[in-house]
Amino acid sequence: MESTSRTLEVTVISGENLRTNRKPVKKNTFVVIRTDSNNVCTTKMDADGGSYPSWNEKLVVDVPLHVRFITVEVQCKTSVGNKIVGVARIPISDFVGGYVPQSYLHFLSYRLRDSKGEGNGIINISVRAKIPKSYSSCSEIGIGVPLEESNFGGVVTGIPIWCTNLEKF
Repeated sequence: MESTSRTLEVTVISGENLRTNRKPVKKNTFVVIRTDSNNVCTTKMDADGGSYPSWNEKLVVDVPLHVRFITVEVQCKTSVGNKIVGVARIPISDFVGGYVPQSYLHFLSYRLRDSKGEGNGIINISVRAKIPKSYSSCSEIGIGVPLEESNFGGVVTGIPIWCTNLEKF
């Protein structure tokens, strides 16, 4: 059975130079991570970090395979409700696929944008794509061709190399 989503471990580390109405944020900031309309996670509130809050909170989020971006919002609780300080739209391709090893831990920083599209601070996060257990461990012994008995260990690791001049070999 094939999965319809992937799991990400997102650690929201800290924010830098956060502002509301061009003034430094004083307190009560938190982060909301959205993968789609059904998947939303929230950090605890940083009550006294001001415009340089620190959360250091790990959130585990399910991301449907069709989703291409996750949204990270920094919000501030005020007396009249929550106000969005800044938003970063992060491509999934920044940490999944390509030549990056599976389960690699990425440390990333993104510029936050306010409602006018202007830069409004930075969010620092780490992201790791979790590998399903069915892919990360071997549950059955494979059937193979028996080899003649030898004095060698039997495990071989191949490492591809780039060779620019084949005449030497």
